This record gives sequence, structure tokens and C-alpha cells, in this order.
Amino acid sequence: MYKDLLIRFTLGGAAVMISYLITVLSPWKILAGIFAAFPAVMITAVLMMGIASGSKKAAKIANGSVFGMIGGVVCVATVWTVLQVSGNWALSIVLGLLFWLGSSIIVSSLRDRLKSVRENKSSIKVNIHSGIQVRHK
Repeated sequence: MYKDLLIRFTLGGAAVMISYLITVLSPWKILAGIFAAFPAVMITAVLMMGIASGSKKAAKIANGSVFGMIGGVVCVATVWTVLQVSGNWALSIVLGLLFWLGSSIIVSSLRDRLKSVRENKSSIKVNIHSGIQVRHK
């Protein structure tokens, strides 16, 4: 348990530190924003799940992280838009985080619904000759 926390703290802290150093040292400030979006949390979660429970569970974490990263795009767009409109960085961060969470949950729910609709459609086959529906599992 403590080993897991130490690894997460080290990788997350290193990502933040590198982002900050690039902001201060780089003549190209856009690099700081790019590194600020470094997926250290996702990589650490996949790494720790892989070590603790194997590749299949790690793959599920990686698969789920797609929704969080889509939410990340929504978060960035929200923060940028609110900053442009209001100039209030605190409000923009709060709204960005709320929109990140909400959009991640919505995208995940939509994917689950689409997946279940596809599974239901593929499990019902119509026999053209007799018109009888046969459910395959």
C-alpha cells in the first residue's frame, strides 16, 4: 500500500515539476501547457493495476481513461472560454473541473448504451423463411 502511494506521488510530482520547469525555463511557453496535460495519473494507475492485478485489469483502467481524457478536452475548452469571458481564473478552474467530470460520465454512459444496443441487435436474428425470431447468445 505505501509502495503504491510512493510511486503515485513520485510520478505525479515529477510531472508537475517538469511542467513548472518548462514554464520557467523554456522560451516556448506553449510547451508548459502541453506538459501540464501529461497523463501521469493514468500511466501510474495502469502501472499500479498491472503490478497488483495483471494486464487484463490494467487494460480496463486504460480503457476507462479514454473517457477522462475526452473530459480533459472539455475541461480545457471550458477553462479557456471562461477565462476569455470573465478573466476569473478561480471560476474557470472550478467550472472546468465540473465540466470534466460531467462530460466524462456522459461519454462513458453513452458508450455503454451504444454498446448494449449493438449487443441486443446482434443477438436477435430473424429467420427470413419462417419469420421466427431466434435469440443467439
